[in-house]
Amino acid sequence: MTDTRIDHRPDPDALLAEVQQAERRAARGKLKVFFGAAPGVGKTYAMLEEGRKRAAEGADVVVGYAEPHARTDTEVLLLGMELLPYQFVEYKNVRLKEFDLDAALKRKPAILLVDELAHTNAPGMRHPKRWQDVMEVLDAGIDVYTTLNVQHLESVNDIVERITSVKVRETLPDSVLEEADEVELVDISPEELIERLGEGKVYSSDMAERATRNFFSKGNLLALRELALRRTAERVDAQMNDFRRDNRVRSTWAATERILVCVGPSPLSARLVRSAKRLANGLRAPWIAAYIETSATLRLSEEDRRRVDANLRLAEQLGAQSVTLQGQSVADEAIAYALSHNVTKIVIGKPQRPRWREIIFGSAVDDLIRRSGEIDIYVIRGEAEHEESQPVAPAPAPLDWSGYIAGVLVVALATLIAWPFFHGLHLPDVHRPPLVANTNVLMLYLLGVLWIALRYSRWAAVVASLLSVACFDFFFVQPYLTFAVSDQQYFFTFVVMLVTALTLGTLTHRVRLAAESARHRERRTQTLLALSREVAAAPTTDEIAHATVRHVSQVLETRAVVLLAETDGKIFLKADSAIPATLDAKEMSVAQWASEHAQTAGAGTNTLPAASGTYVPMKTSRGSTGVLGIFAKTADSNWDPEQRQMVEAFASQAALAIERATLAEEARQAWERVEAEFLRNTLLSGVSHELRTPLAAITGAASTLIETGNGLSASAKQEMLDTISSEADRMERLITNLLDMTRLESGGLTIRREWHPLAEVVGSALRHLDRRLRGRAVRTDIPADLPLLHIDGLAIEQVLVNLIDNAIEYSPADTPIEISARSDGKSVTVEVADGGPGLPAGTEQRVFQKFFRAAPEGSRRGIGLGLAISKGIIDAHHGQISASNRPAGGAVFRVLIPLEGQPPKVDASG
Repeated sequence: MTDTRIDHRPDPDALLAEVQQAERRAARGKLKVFFGAAPGVGKTYAMLEEGRKRAAEGADVVVGYAEPHARTDTEVLLLGMELLPYQFVEYKNVRLKEFDLDAALKRKPAILLVDELAHTNAPGMRHPKRWQDVMEVLDAGIDVYTTLNVQHLESVNDIVERITSVKVRETLPDSVLEEADEVELVDISPEELIERLGEGKVYSSDMAERATRNFFSKGNLLALRELALRRTAERVDAQMNDFRRDNRVRSTWAATERILVCVGPSPLSARLVRSAKRLANGLRAPWIAAYIETSATLRLSEEDRRRVDANLRLAEQLGAQSVTLQGQSVADEAIAYALSHNVTKIVIGKPQRPRWREIIFGSAVDDLIRRSGEIDIYVIRGEAEHEESQPVAPAPAPLDWSGYIAGVLVVALATLIAWPFFHGLHLPDVHRPPLVANTNVLMLYLLGVLWIALRYSRWAAVVASLLSVACFDFFFVQPYLTFAVSDQQYFFTFVVMLVTALTLGTLTHRVRLAAESARHRERRTQTLLALSREVAAAPTTDEIAHATVRHVSQVLETRAVVLLAETDGKIFLKADSAIPATLDAKEMSVAQWASEHAQTAGAGTNTLPAASGTYVPMKTSRGSTGVLGIFAKTADSNWDPEQRQMVEAFASQAALAIERATLAEEARQAWERVEAEFLRNTLLSGVSHELRTPLAAITGAASTLIETGNGLSASAKQEMLDTISSEADRMERLITNLLDMTRLESGGLTIRREWHPLAEVVGSALRHLDRRLRGRAVRTDIPADLPLLHIDGLAIEQVLVNLIDNAIEYSPADTPIEISARSDGKSVTVEVADGGPGLPAGTEQRVFQKFFRAAPEGSRRGIGLGLAISKGIIDAHHGQISASNRPAGGAVFRVLIPLEGQPPKVDASG
C-alpha cells in the first residue's frame, strides 16, 4: 500500500537560511519605521514621542536628525533630548544641514532617531542617500527609529505620479521597508490632514493653499492613504507568515481569507476558475490557481496540456497568481501548499469518474476533505459554458505491440527455465510439498512481470501477469498440461499470484513514471541553472541578451529573440538566434504591446494571435525591461504548458540579469558623475589659485613700474621685469599643461617621430628653464655614444621640462639636480634626481595621477598635471616612467625609451 502521508520534515536549506538570517539580525540593530500616507500625518511627532517614552524607561536615546518643520508641537518634543550636532555642507552657495553619520557611530547610542529616511544627501557625503546611512548605523548594532511616506517607495513611484501628476524624485528600494523589524502606520483622515494644512501646521499659509489645490487634494490623499494601508497590511501579513514558519505552525490562521483553486486539463476547469474569482471578489481575498503535476501528467495528451495552460492563463487574466506544483498526490500537495501559504479555502471540482473507479483508485476530493483540517473545501460542479468547449476525444494512438510481444516472450522464457528444474529434478516430492516447491516458480514469473513493468507500459505488465498465472497453472499444477486443478487450494494461489503480479507491475510502472518525471524536472532545472550561471557572469546587457537567445533556441530548438526597451519605452532588437537578425514592423508592434502592457502577446495567446512569434515580457520590480520572443517551427505548432513555463522562467532570469547590469551601469555612471564633479571642483580650485598668484605678481610688478618706474634703479627695474617674465612663463606652463591633458584624454595627441640625440633634447629643456634654474646646480651625465632616439623631440622635451621643474619645486635651492642617461642596447633610461625630502611612502605610483600632489594643499605651486601629462607622452612612445626614493635622500624619476631600429644612412657622396 502506497504511503501518502505528507512529509512535514523541514527543508535543510531553508533551516540553514533561517539560521544565517537569525545570526545576521542578531548582530544588527533593529529598524522601526513610522509609515505614513503623506507629509503632515504626524510621523515625526510619533517617532519623537516614542523616543521620549523609551528614554523615560531608561534607554539611551539620541536624536540623530529631526525635521520639525517649524511645528511647535514637534519642537516641544525635542526639548530635553540629546541631539547630535548636524553636519553642514556648502553646496551652490547654500549651507545644508545633514545627518552626521560618523558622529552617530562614535556616540553609538542604544536607539537613534533619524527623520526622513528617503532623503537625498548633499554632494560630498559618504552615501548619496540617507537610508544607506541608516543601513550602516544598523550594521553597527544601533537600533534606529525613522520615518517614511508611501510615495517614496520605488515600486509605487509610477502609480503616485499617475495619481498626483507629481514625479517624486527621492525614492528608496522596497527592500528597505521589507527588512524593517517593525512598521507602525501613522494615519489620519484626509479631511483632518487638509484641516491641519489650513491651520498652518504642515506648511506656511501660502504654501498650504497651493498644496491643497495640487498634491494635497482630497482625491490624492484618499489614494495615497489606500496605498499606505495596503502596504502596511502586506507587511503585517508577511510578518504573520514569517512567525508561522519560524514557530512551525501547521494550522491556518484565518486572519484574512486566501483562496486556492485546483485546476486541471478538463475544460470544465474554466467554470471552476470563474467560480473561484467570484468567491474571491465576494470575500475581497487574494486567490491562487494551482495545477499539480503527478506521475500521471506524463501521460497527458498534447490537447490536455494546452487546456491546462489555457486554464492557468484564464486565472491570471482574472487576477489570480498561478503556480505549478509537483508531487505524487494532488491532495497532499494541495494541503501542503495551503498550510505553507495560510490558505483558508480550497476550491476543487466534483469528480466526473464513475464511483467504482474512485473506490478502486481513490478520489482526490475525498482525500482532500479528510485531510483539510481547518481549511474549508468548496466542491463545485463544473460544466462547459460553450458547445465548442466540450472535450474532444483524442485520436487513438497507434498500439505499441512491442511491450505485449516482450511480455509473451518473457513469460515463455520463464517457463522454459522453470520446466527442467521443476520436472527434471523432481522438486515436488514427499520431502517438499508441491505448493512450497512451486514458490520458486512463482518468484521466477514475478521477476519477469517486474522486468516488463520497468520497461514497458502498465498494460503490458497486466498481460504478462495474466499469462504468468495461466502458464503456472498449465505447466506446474497437477494435472500437468491442462487447466484443470486437482487441489482447490491452488485457486487461492492463483488469485494471490495475480493480485501480487498486478500490484507489482502497477507500482513498478508508477516508480518508472516518477523517475521519468524527476529526470524531466532535473533537465529543466539544469537548463535554468546553466542560463542563470551564464547571465550572472555576463557584465553587459548585450552579453546577457545573446546568452539568453542561445539557451532558449537550443532548448526549444526554435528561433528566439530578445528586444530591450530604451529610456522612452521604445523597444529595439538586441539579440537574435537567426542570421541575419531581422524583425518586420508587424512583429515589432506586437512586441512593443507586450512590453508596454507587461503581458504575453502573439501566437498562441488571446492577444494579437496572428503574429508569427510569441512575446513574453521580461518583468522586474522597475517594470518591463523588454521582451523575449519565440517563433514556432511551423505555423500550426503550439507550445505545451511546460515549454511556456520554461520560457517565462528564461524571461524572468534574463530580466533580473539585465536589471542587475543596468543598475551596475547606473552606479558606474553615478560614480563617474561624482568623480567628474570632484575633478571639476579640484581643477577650478587649483586653476583659480595658480592663475591668481602669477597674475597678482605680474600686476604688482607692472603697476610698480608704471607708477614709480622713473624713480627705480636699473637693478630694481630688471628685477621687476624678471618677475613679470617668470610669472608669465609659469602661467604659460599651466595653460599648456591643461591643453595637453585635454588632448591626451580626447586622443588628440599626435606623436611626430624623428631621429634626435638625447643630449640635444636635454639641453633644450634646460634652456627652457633657464630662469627657474638660476642659482641651482645641475649635473648632467649624458654619454656621447648614446644611440639616436626615434622620438617626438618637442614632446620628450616637455617631459624633461616637467620632471626638472618638479625637482626644482620639491628640493632645496642649495641641492643639485642630477640628470643622467644610460643604454642597455634595447632602450635608453633617463633619470632626473633631486636632493629633496623624497616621496611619501605609498605615493610612488599615485604621483602620476591627475591632480595628485604629494605635498599638502597650498604648500607648493601647480595643480598636479605635469607628471600625468609626462606619463601620457611616454606611454604614447611605448615607454615607461616610474618614481622612487634614493637611498641617500631625494627622489628620482626614471624614463625608459625603447630603441626602435637605426636611423637611415645618409649618402655622403653627394
